[in-house]
Amino acid sequence: MTSLAFNREEIAARELKPVLLEMDGISRASVEAHYKLYQGYVAKRNEILRKLGEVDLAAANQVYSDVRALKVDLSFAIGGVKNHEIYFEHLGGGGGDPDGAIGELIQRDFGSAEAWRADLRASGMAGRGWAWTAYDWDEQRLFNYVGDAQNTFPIWNATPLVALDVYEHAYFLDYQTDRSSYIDAFLGNLDWDVVNDWIVRYGI
Repeated sequence: MTSLAFNREEIAARELKPVLLEMDGISRASVEAHYKLYQGYVAKRNEILRKLGEVDLAAANQVYSDVRALKVDLSFAIGGVKNHEIYFEHLGGGGGDPDGAIGELIQRDFGSAEAWRADLRASGMAGRGWAWTAYDWDEQRLFNYVGDAQNTFPIWNATPLVALDVYEHAYFLDYQTDRSSYIDAFLGNLDWDVVNDWIVRYGI
């Protein structure tokens, strides 16, 4: 008997936009190393789904079983894929204050772009892996969330619009342990046109 993985299709890593190799404050070497990690998440997602297609569901157990191990690790791999696809897609812009629809939402929900940046920065400094600005569909507002790993603290029914990777791999080549300066560089390279396009497509 097979799991829901019988329906799986392998995915490929999205291509890296050339503009990401020429950003201010985030080096080409850092981006290329970071991209390899993303490719690894894609490969592991595919590998785990292949294995789930052959797992013995009757042996499932909460202490240890193949199905438990594979499904827990699948959540980490898929989180790594999705988080990094947001991350890479919305970098490569000119940063600055958010404009358009995202600017209006940030003004409404945080009071100002400065207040949003301060809160996202604090979230990024407090998190062990990620900080996200996401739209909560139930509360119909933006909030900055903290996550300690690819698969921890996701909020149901919330759509991430800004994904700030604060794992050391995102900044160590450029900034060593100076996470704060990396966050400055991240904010300075956001592409608000991409974020505004997501808002339109998602119907926020």
